[in-house]
Amino acid sequence: MSACKLMLLGEIGVGKSSIVKRLVFDRFDVDYKPTLGVDIYRYDVPAGNGADALSFIIWDTDGNFGEAMFRHVYMKEASAAFIVGDVTRRATLDTMLSLSVGFRENFPGRYQGLIVNKMDLVEGEPVQLPSVLAEGRRDTFHTSALSGANVALAFQTAAAEILRRGL
Repeated sequence: MSACKLMLLGEIGVGKSSIVKRLVFDRFDVDYKPTLGVDIYRYDVPAGNGADALSFIIWDTDGNFGEAMFRHVYMKEASAAFIVGDVTRRATLDTMLSLSVGFRENFPGRYQGLIVNKMDLVEGEPVQLPSVLAEGRRDTFHTSALSGANVALAFQTAAAEILRRGL
């Protein structure tokens, strides 16, 4: 089984830790404890739909780095990144898009996905998102760490794309 390093990037409080805990442990913690530095998790994406299995080494960052993250040792050998924003806080979506540009510029050709999290908080309400974050794009996922909606799908899609690109 191949393994690759995947970074979780985004501002503090967007739900990066909640997403990875939902993925790895299938749980949601109601007590918020911010990440200090980085937490590391492992998640094995099983083979399926003609794709091989892939093991993600997920680096859950604390969100204090902004654009400086791309010069940090944490990013060394990163094969991919998910950049996370909170649908209820527009500024985090703007930061997400800025980090997306930075990741593309600093790590050309590597997979990146955008996660618009906390969709459960706006269920049934009209949501104005930048067009680049529209549903249906292959690289954008609307998730809820609380319910688990689309969390595993995001990582399965990332694994398939990374394998297709040959790591």
